[in-house]
Amino acid sequence: MFQYKDQEYEGVHFEGRDLRYGELISCVFKQCTFMNASMEEIETSNCRFIECDFKGASMNGSIHRESAFENCLFGGANLFASKFTSCKMTGSDFSGAQMDGITLSQGDWSYTNLRHTRLGKQDLRGIRFFEADFTDTDFTKADLRDCDLTRAVLSRAKLQGADLRGANLEGIDLKSLDIKGVRLDREQAVLFVRSYGAKVD
Repeated sequence: MFQYKDQEYEGVHFEGRDLRYGELISCVFKQCTFMNASMEEIETSNCRFIECDFKGASMNGSIHRESAFENCLFGGANLFASKFTSCKMTGSDFSGAQMDGITLSQGDWSYTNLRHTRLGKQDLRGIRFFEADFTDTDFTKADLRDCDLTRAVLSRAKLQGADLRGANLEGIDLKSLDIKGVRLDREQAVLFVRSYGAKVD
């Protein structure tokens, strides 16, 4: 096990390296490459990863607290059973990533690409998903209470049994959603009815 603290790296190539079980504290990585790196069970806290490439990296079982992954690429990465707590993930692309068993707690996931992700039965309360792309994402029985879903793309998303109470649904094409079995609050129910042209007094 290794520990890096207060380090800063720019344009460094970590691809293919064995970084398992390491601990990164308050480090900054700018435009670094972690392609196909072994990062199982690595822990980060208060780190910043800016425009880094994690394609094909093994990050299963990794734990991230209050870290930022801004405009990073996670295509084909293994994030099985990883945990992201109060992290800033804005603009990152998770297309093709293995995300089964992932835990998302609080944080900002705005502008992320989470297409085809399986997030069923997840507790996602209070997360900011502003303009996130959830095309074909599975939210079956997920808890989305108080999430900011402003202008999120939810085309063909599976929402059966999901709880959307208190979530901000502004700018979403409500008529395209299948809301069978979805829990809504009164304000949201009125929004849905109005989207179909009804007048509510």
